[in-house]
Amino acid sequence: MTNRVTRRGLMKVGARVGLVGAGALIAPRFIGQAWAADLAAGMIGGPTGFDGAEAYQYGPDTPEGRAVEGAKALKAKGVDKIVVGLSDGSIGQLTQPFPAGAPSIKDLWEKETGIKLDIVGLPNGQEFTKTMQDISTQAGGFDIYSTDWNRLGDLAESGGIAKLDDFVAQYKPEWDNPDDGYVGGAQGVALLNKYRGTTYGVSLDGDFQTWVYRTDLFADPKEQADFKAKYGYDLAPPKTWKQLDETAAFFNRPDKGMVGCSDLRNQGWGYTNWYQRFTSMANPNQYLFAEDGAPLVNSEAGITATNEYVAALAYHSPDAISWGWPEQYGSFGKGQTAMTCAFSNLPKFLDNAGNSGSVVTGKVGSMLPPGREVGGGLIRRSVLWFSLTGMVSAQSKNQEAAYLLLHWLGSARIYAWMSANPGGYLDPFRLSDFKDKLVRETYHAYHMDVVRETVARTVPTINYAGATAYHNALDENLMAALTKAKTPEQAMADVEKEWKKITRRTGEDKVIEAIKANRAGWPTIVDPV
Repeated sequence: MTNRVTRRGLMKVGARVGLVGAGALIAPRFIGQAWAADLAAGMIGGPTGFDGAEAYQYGPDTPEGRAVEGAKALKAKGVDKIVVGLSDGSIGQLTQPFPAGAPSIKDLWEKETGIKLDIVGLPNGQEFTKTMQDISTQAGGFDIYSTDWNRLGDLAESGGIAKLDDFVAQYKPEWDNPDDGYVGGAQGVALLNKYRGTTYGVSLDGDFQTWVYRTDLFADPKEQADFKAKYGYDLAPPKTWKQLDETAAFFNRPDKGMVGCSDLRNQGWGYTNWYQRFTSMANPNQYLFAEDGAPLVNSEAGITATNEYVAALAYHSPDAISWGWPEQYGSFGKGQTAMTCAFSNLPKFLDNAGNSGSVVTGKVGSMLPPGREVGGGLIRRSVLWFSLTGMVSAQSKNQEAAYLLLHWLGSARIYAWMSANPGGYLDPFRLSDFKDKLVRETYHAYHMDVVRETVARTVPTINYAGATAYHNALDENLMAALTKAKTPEQAMADVEKEWKKITRRTGEDKVIEAIKANRAGWPTIVDPV
């Protein structure tokens, strides 16, 4: 018998040969011994069954090992199940075996701990809504919520999610490990997992917005000659916003079904691209708020960014304000977009020989975000947006077990293995991910190196109490500017007015404290001109 024998299969065999009953109690122990024999020396857990599996195995004194041992102890005390609310587009990364011969993440957890995972799919874009419904109705339907990281402050203030500091102190997740932890170390941990100094979440995603372009178009001799004749410099991935606007205008060919650029402009997603233009307007950063809480958007920087954001519609699809990421990915995959800014998983899905619907396989390149020359340096800024975070429900009766699952999923070895799985869109973000063999194969080596450098240049979107309201106000006014219902000047003045109201309503002292803490997560890299 081998590790391929499942418990269900063994029980069927046992029934046929008369072993079901007292004798069947040996089955779990037997299976455990067979599986353990496939582990590397000194390892107590991790996947088996494929070349290189030992890279994802772990010993007892590791974050993964401590999580599994802790969960086994809780199983012995009666914890049988954890209910996980997870964005439905990511479920495959937990339930589909990867690579060939490996177990699934779900099966491995259940085998090692004995605690069943009940994964409930949440429709894409409704994760926060479903979470708030469970909290507000006190339904208690989940042990774990997964929703976008910007909601951490709002959910913490609602009292709907549990504080995790005691569990962190006990089980030592090592998120700030300089070799395989979060980019930025302790600052990265504070940015992604904490609100006002307290741990409320465990990051499970790396939605750092990354720029990609069509290498076949940029390498075409005729395109190169025509571009230089028109603009006077060589065609290349743009380094500044001026160059991006000119390059996108050059490739925008509506009569041929080609758009120059498709960085999003729709409601709920588009304003992240406004963020990139705005935050690159000062050295090292143009901040959204002053340290005293005053909004900084109703300014020359805010108005200029908004003017650019609106003007860029000229090289987008005529339907740009209704395009979401499905339309964006579809257009790029059909070869109808020259450049775009998207989630880091775009090459995973579209530069993929297994995707018969993509015509850009082998024709995708990555580039750092465009920037501006300010104070003698080039300020290039991207943004973190959406990025699923696991949170423990305050209503859960199994909070420690729920934390341990998140701790295990978010650990260096398990997370790299999980994010490499093409079955979903939980994307790499830890230092260990960028050098992991499977991750680099799935996401492509050329892309992972650029993503790593993009992360180092990424500003956080608002992620403290009031985040939802602040972003709604910005979003609504940018849409009004895009549709010409307001001028950019009116839009930014109205954003400032609404943000001041939200700050007063939320609590000025609380917001100012969060703004100051948030500054620690902003990048300081200035590139040479």
